[in-house]
Amino acid sequence: MTIPADRDAAKVSAGGKDVALTNLNKVFFSQTGATKRDLLQYYAGVAKYLLPHLEHRAMVMKRYPNGADGDFFFMKRTPSPHPEWLETCSIEHGSGSVIEFPEVNDLASLLWVVNLGCIDLNQWYATCDDVNRPDYVHFDLDPGSAPFARVRECALLVRDGLQALGLKSYAKTSGSKGIHVYVPIVRGPLQKEVWTFAKAFSVALAKHEPALMTSEYRKEKRPPGRVLVDYNQNRWGATLASVYSVRPTARASVSAPVTWEELEDGIEIDDFRMDNMLARIAAVGDLWKPLVSKRGRSTLPQI
Repeated sequence: MTIPADRDAAKVSAGGKDVALTNLNKVFFSQTGATKRDLLQYYAGVAKYLLPHLEHRAMVMKRYPNGADGDFFFMKRTPSPHPEWLETCSIEHGSGSVIEFPEVNDLASLLWVVNLGCIDLNQWYATCDDVNRPDYVHFDLDPGSAPFARVRECALLVRDGLQALGLKSYAKTSGSKGIHVYVPIVRGPLQKEVWTFAKAFSVALAKHEPALMTSEYRKEKRPPGRVLVDYNQNRWGATLASVYSVRPTARASVSAPVTWEELEDGIEIDDFRMDNMLARIAAVGDLWKPLVSKRGRSTLPQI
């Protein structure tokens, strides 16, 4: 699909569904001059690789109406009015209130949420048919003041620790400062059980490598220069930027799937951007395709 280049607003059809696009000429990334049109065009191009990771999951919208340099706000509830074809996911929260989250199940709904100013896409860890049972566990490696080289080193240690437990893991850049390590699991354990496993693993690994990493969530108590192995992102209702998400950075970096060999070789966050991601996929393939398969999933062990 090509987003019209000759006007500031347009209506496009995706799979027989009409989507109104607005403010196409607005600059969303000041350093590169990339516009909202460029953002929409990127997501249209990457949709077939991205959508399998978003389908039938509640989407928490993080909206940047004035682009990456502007203020943002989170929005869980599907705004009204919205297209009649948009599917939603009903989730009851602790207060007893039910929130209708939007689902991004096809190109039309993807373009619709991006047009609302969602630069990055933040979906739930469990599908809408059972929001209490995630199908992956993950670790968010947050550098704090540590250099990115240390984050790469810690990611490899996380991989090795998981491998020792018989768990196959996959890595992606966060697109911001860190690295995300994911383990696709056989759905079964409740969210709290997944969180408990992630905490036990992170605490044990941080104790084993105290010069490199920490599991201390409170910033004021973290040792300086240590990488946080953040297990709390596995808590109920938390989200991380999806694979292939553009991030609100100066050069429109992307949360990119990477190989362990690339981490060993010394990749950098800005190596993967909105302007080169499609060329990268054409060269190396869809590295995270295994995460949407039911084959090869690990059974979460007790530790």
